[in-house]
Amino acid sequence: MVSTTLQQGDLLDRVVKIKRCAAVVKGGRRFSFAAMVVVGDGKGRVGWGYGKANEVPPSVSKGQKQASRSMIEVPLVEGSIPHQVWGQFGAARVLLLPAGAGTGIIAGQAVRAVCEACGIHDILTKSYGTNNPVTLVKATIDALSKLRTRETIAALRGVDLDI
Repeated sequence: MVSTTLQQGDLLDRVVKIKRCAAVVKGGRRFSFAAMVVVGDGKGRVGWGYGKANEVPPSVSKGQKQASRSMIEVPLVEGSIPHQVWGQFGAARVLLLPAGAGTGIIAGQAVRAVCEACGIHDILTKSYGTNNPVTLVKATIDALSKLRTRETIAALRGVDLDI
């Protein structure tokens, strides 16, 4: 259940999961909704948000607002990632592997939403532990936040990495 729309500033957002919660009250059940939203610009910035409200559209807009505030920068190398990386959140573990041009995004629904919003075109992924889309999105964002380019590593170490 992933939907795509374009926001102002050409931000791509994807609704990954909508959960319905019921509170039992005197007159019956009162429903509320929680939406997990991933927002990215398609050029290396991505974020996630979790919005809760009594109706679906306000929960999605709250999630979009939170996601646009929590965006991170992801280094991209020719439409893929610079190196292999693991991400973890709770029971979810995600392995991201760089892939050659033309491979596409080999991923499940939640991880695919994050990769597409980020602007990654070629990647291999594998998820372990759980299939909960909320924790998979958080684990994927954790993995993407650990990525570094060769230039960044060289600058941090103060050495030249040319081989």
